Parts: sequence; C-alpha cells; structure tokens
Amino acid sequence: MPKVYISGPMSGLPKYNYPAFYEAAMNLRLKGVEVVSPAEGTVTSDKMWSDYMRRAIKMLCDCDFNVRLPGWQQSKCAQIEAQIAKALGIINVDLEEMLESLD
Repeated sequence: MPKVYISGPMSGLPKYNYPAFYEAAMNLRLKGVEVVSPAEGTVTSDKMWSDYMRRAIKMLCDCDFNVRLPGWQQSKCAQIEAQIAKALGIINVDLEEMLESLD
C-alpha cells in the first residue's frame, strides 16, 4: 500500500485550508492509500512557522508520494516540500492525478 503525504497551501487561508486536506485524506483512504497529513494531529497554531515545517518534513520523509493540493504552487511550504520530495526520490503528484491513477 502506498504511503502518501498531503502537501498544499495553509497559511493565510480560512481554517488553514484544513477542510481541503481532510477531504483529500478521506478520498485517498477510501482508495486504500495510507495517508499522512500535516493538518491532522495539529491542535494549536501558536508555534513558529519553522516548527510546523520541521514536523512536515519529518512526515514527508517516510512517504512514497507527495500528493499536492490545488494551489500548492503559491505556498512557500508546499514548494519546499516538493523540492525535498524530488531530492529524496519521493514522487510528486497532483491530487487529481493520484486519484485518477487509483481508479
């Protein structure tokens, strides 16, 4: 079973864009994919950006795919995650493409 990390914009968006992360995680899990999401397990927003980024990178490093949500190109964090994934041989793929490939 592939293990995927969900990457996408959060900062400056309503509810940190968590609804989009939750929906993507649900759709991927329904297709039998193991999902790791930075939107899950976060209960506070009182830490520094670098703290959240360190947590995200650790999560990403254990995955086979970096699944990118729409708008990821406008996110500093998601761009960094895509670069790290590429450097580590983790496959970068947009959410819609990943869902289509699982049909």
